[in-house]
Amino acid sequence: MARAKFQTLSEQMFYVLLCLREERCGIDILDQVPAMTQGRVHVGSGTLYNLLEQFLEAECIVETRVEGRRRSYLITPKGQEMLEQEFQRISAQAQDYLRLMGKEGQA
Repeated sequence: MARAKFQTLSEQMFYVLLCLREERCGIDILDQVPAMTQGRVHVGSGTLYNLLEQFLEAECIVETRVEGRRRSYLITPKGQEMLEQEFQRISAQAQDYLRLMGKEGQA
């Protein structure tokens, strides 16, 4: 059974939305994600522009500026809520791991 769209976020989705707490264009996002994750997560340009289009359609982000081919975006309250829900889901997973591995209180 396929999951509902945006029910959970991939790492790339999570970090793209996290980047857009500040207005950024696509190239800025491509640079910012690896910087935020110390090189652990990268987003390819094809993936990024596909995600931006999906987030726009879902009203998770808005386009804030267009300068030639450069478009800038910002997260919406709906996108912020998605980001918060994903953070809560990931945090619950981490807490389950710590509890089940006998490592509670070590987070």
